[in-house]
Amino acid sequence: MGLVAGGRRLLRAGGAAEQCLSRAISSAQRPKRPLTAYFRFMKENRPAFKEKNPEASTVDLIKIIAGAWKKLPASQKQVYEEAGKTDWERYGEQMTKYKAQLTPAQVAALKEERRKQMAKRRSIRAKRELNTLGKPKRPRSSFNIFVSEKFQESEGVSPTARLKKVLDAWQKLSTSEKQPYLQLAQDDKVRYENEMKSWEAKMVELGREDLVRSRKKRLRKKRTETAKPAETARTSLGKKAKLKLKKAEE
Repeated sequence: MGLVAGGRRLLRAGGAAEQCLSRAISSAQRPKRPLTAYFRFMKENRPAFKEKNPEASTVDLIKIIAGAWKKLPASQKQVYEEAGKTDWERYGEQMTKYKAQLTPAQVAALKEERRKQMAKRRSIRAKRELNTLGKPKRPRSSFNIFVSEKFQESEGVSPTARLKKVLDAWQKLSTSEKQPYLQLAQDDKVRYENEMKSWEAKMVELGREDLVRSRKKRLRKKRTETAKPAETARTSLGKKAKLKLKKAEE
């Protein structure tokens, strides 16, 4: 819950606002994405499962429904799959009509929104995979350690107000008073590096060299080097096209 996390929340808020603006484009006419077969099954049967398992939490209820879906005979699953298929075909037709009404700028905005959504989903999937593989937690900063220690003690009507008070307290600390937290942060960094070395060695054994830091840096460098000639070529073609257009106009 440090400054970095707060900054990320602000960035997410800005991104959400940008998404709202792009979604506002003809949002009244924009078709809604249909449910998949599984989510159709969940929506239809959730009340019954909830009634049979009144003490189950939301997470447990989802697990129960997921288990029921897995055990569902293929003939019964097909009913939901066929209904979903029909809805998706209808959705495709509706989206074609919807996009035909949009200006080029609106189409570009929708494509950009879609690109961001896909990137976000890939990021979430990657984080889940790393958690499953037991990747060590990143080291905490001295400020984050201070926050975790003082946040619960701080008074305030809201988390934001409490965080502000902790931030003010941190800024008033002298260099000598901050030193214990700086040392704890350094120790945590050493812990992280040691755990990462062991974890990366394990990943190499599992054939997941793509998750090793040095390997990822090489891949990023290679992609950058590959992208530069392509970008240069596009720029060159663009200049040639403009030159031809200018000559034609003359």
